[in-house]
Amino acid sequence: MGDRPYIVLSCSMSLDGYLDSASEGRLLLSNDADFDRVDEVRSGCDAILVGATTVRKDNPALLIRSEQRRRRRIAEGLPAAPVKVTVTARGELNPRARFFTLGDSETLVYCPTSAARTTSDRLGAVTTVVDGGPRVRMRDLSEDLYARGVRRLMVEGGGTVHTQFLTEGVADELHLVVAPFFVGDSRARRFVGDGRFPWGAEHRATLVEVRPIGDVALLRYALSDRFHRKSFPAEA
Repeated sequence: MGDRPYIVLSCSMSLDGYLDSASEGRLLLSNDADFDRVDEVRSGCDAILVGATTVRKDNPALLIRSEQRRRRRIAEGLPAAPVKVTVTARGELNPRARFFTLGDSETLVYCPTSAARTTSDRLGAVTTVVDGGPRVRMRDLSEDLYARGVRRLMVEGGGTVHTQFLTEGVADELHLVVAPFFVGDSRARRFVGDGRFPWGAEHRATLVEVRPIGDVALLRYALSDRFHRKSFPAEA
């Protein structure tokens, strides 16, 4: 196996484990203080990854919000914001999405070979399309990002992407923020789907921090022995 970045998964969910509601609008699960904490973690990363569903539904820009943090990155010889990465099965993304159009960050779109040509036709003018082989696996993607200079990767969802990173055992740290309410609708997206996870009743993840942030709670887990060698801050 090749080298891969240190990988932090970051997620906000309801008390019953949902990432969103089933409605069209975006459900805000966090608060301003936690958004600032996430901004600090982002600012220490080389790349941020979200799934194609998140790009389509939430239309994120994935920028560093703090001017001070942007200046700090530039002073360190880094771009103002991390590289933006997404994964798509069919390339059905809008080239005018904020992911592609806001900020000066490099963007990368990973897709399977079966969708590489159509994805390049649709998005090639605004991004770099990477042929991920017959099936895009998160370990292979991570190793490719490492070869491109990414040493710290933040994964911000959604549920399918979180499930893939966790079931493949290539996550080092999890920041899980729990909002104080229920969604109660099985049509909504969950934090993870079905799968065989390395952590179960006989092999528990290591809880390293519990902290209230306003009305939400941060649960921080170490998922690999790399956590103790190359940990990320969880706060500003």
